[in-house]
Amino acid sequence: MSATTTEQTLTAADRCDRCGAQAYVRVVLPVGELLFCGHHARAHADAYTGVATHVQDETDRLFAEHGSARPESD
Repeated sequence: MSATTTEQTLTAADRCDRCGAQAYVRVVLPVGELLFCGHHARAHADAYTGVATHVQDETDRLFAEHGSARPESD
């Protein structure tokens, strides 16, 4: 999902709620929000996809910042 003008870009201060790594995904829920690193966003996607009101996915920045190619889909 692409960023909109109302979203704030995630920064190094934003940390994954699961492991504390830098967050690249913000999941907005009816009762609040969760921040995830790329790994935990993928691991928990099945759980939040149906209930999230919005998902801000900045994992493309992760690949651009570290010079990696996006992994192939299975």
